[in-house]
Amino acid sequence: MTEKLRLGPLPRSEVVRLTVALPTSVKADLDRYAELFGAAYGNAVDAALLVPHMLAAFMERDRAFRKARQTPGSSTTRDQVSALTSEATSSASETAADGSPSG
Repeated sequence: MTEKLRLGPLPRSEVVRLTVALPTSVKADLDRYAELFGAAYGNAVDAALLVPHMLAAFMERDRAFRKARQTPGSSTTRDQVSALTSEATSSASETAADGSPSG
């Protein structure tokens, strides 16, 4: 039996097509995740269908992004993007330095 994955069953939603290029290692991991997902939920799924849900889950867990998004009546500015990038870079540096995630 496969353990429960972080990504739950996929909801139906409207879509917009977006083309991305992935390193082969990421594509291989994505394909493996899709296999595990199919085993966990009892139906095969194309790896490409998982990507939007993975990205949405990632953005939902990003505190700086949530904070910037919740600012009423404003769109993300260059300064907010810079702050998000700085926070992500410093968080990654802290994780690399001590081996444990910060946050």
